[in-house]
Amino acid sequence: MSEIINNSKVRVEKLKQLILEIHEGKPIELAKEELTKMLGSIPYGEVVQAEQELIAGGMAAEEILKYCDLHSEALKGSINLSASKIVAEGHPVDTLIKENQSITKQIEAIRLFKRELQIEDLSKERLEVVILNIRGGLNSLMDIEKHYVRKENLIFPYLEKYEITGPPTVMWGKHDETRGFLKSSAKVFDTEEELSREDILSFYEFLFDQALISIEEMIYKEENILFPMCLDTLTEIDWYEIYSQSDSIGYCLYAPEVKWKPEIDLPKEDKSITSNRVQLSTGSFTLNELEAVFKSIPVDLTFVDKEDTVKYYSHGKERIFERNNAIIGRKVQFCHPPSSVHIVEKILSDFKAGIEDEAKFWINFKDKYVHIAYYAVRGSQGEYLGTLEVTQDVNQYKQLEGERRLLTYDK
Repeated sequence: MSEIINNSKVRVEKLKQLILEIHEGKPIELAKEELTKMLGSIPYGEVVQAEQELIAGGMAAEEILKYCDLHSEALKGSINLSASKIVAEGHPVDTLIKENQSITKQIEAIRLFKRELQIEDLSKERLEVVILNIRGGLNSLMDIEKHYVRKENLIFPYLEKYEITGPPTVMWGKHDETRGFLKSSAKVFDTEEELSREDILSFYEFLFDQALISIEEMIYKEENILFPMCLDTLTEIDWYEIYSQSDSIGYCLYAPEVKWKPEIDLPKEDKSITSNRVQLSTGSFTLNELEAVFKSIPVDLTFVDKEDTVKYYSHGKERIFERNNAIIGRKVQFCHPPSSVHIVEKILSDFKAGIEDEAKFWINFKDKYVHIAYYAVRGSQGEYLGTLEVTQDVNQYKQLEGERRLLTYDK
């Protein structure tokens, strides 16, 4: 087997074959045994390469997503991390790993309370404390949203820049699964009825535990495959840009205490451009004025050009959906969860074909009633130039009645 062990190309092909066999129903234990026998340990980069090549070869990302946890299970104990780089304290990957450590502690605490819940003669007072702690633990894990959003909006765009698109798509799909488990878990407690010990144990078995396992599986994928691969791929400048934008999203159960400095000379910002004017057909602005105008408009704007690339987003006082500079230059298809990409494709396709000029949606989102509109942007000859997304909270407009003709300031 030395020709396999020492040949990366052969190993990747064998790994792809094994993944396909898992999809066809091969038992995981058997796959794991063959993996160990055939390949020994596998460099983390080859796992990513195998998935990327399967997707490039026509396998749907949804198919990889469906069996993703089985792939991980088969690979556990076989991934070789000896070549993985070590990062300094405060580096974005260091922060993500420390968040994982805090998340793991939270999961362990929930499991300890679950064990106590199995005691049949648990007093009513203690039962209330245990339920309260399980609920509190699950609520704390909701903070994982920031961890996932930093990956989706900061790290994945840089991977796409290096044409690594398959694994981020699959991973985003797994994030959504975890979000679903956590959201459903939180809803269990949204009841005025008193929950019994048996109720909580039942919910734990088929729901809470699924959320915890899903989070743990993601931690394994991050630390054994994603992070080492990112450290090999992204440059020091890429990491600095990710680091610079991380505060705007926030952190999960851990706050970095050390400022990280990249080991490069950073380019100095050219501020002279702010004195230029932008001449439009009906007037002109300085760049400062134009920037301020977009920040003052009480709607969120995002512009995607005719090549489906995000070119601009406004950053007003309270954006509804998170945006950061990493989104600039990113294909819009990669900015949405895999489950909604087909809708994005449909809108863009209809706009480009001239079949439609606008598409509107309204949803409940974080105590807001959000109106989302997409408009085809066309040039003077009607040619398609891109798509403008306009998002706003319309709650205040739903409540309007009568007229207001006197000056009144809203506080």
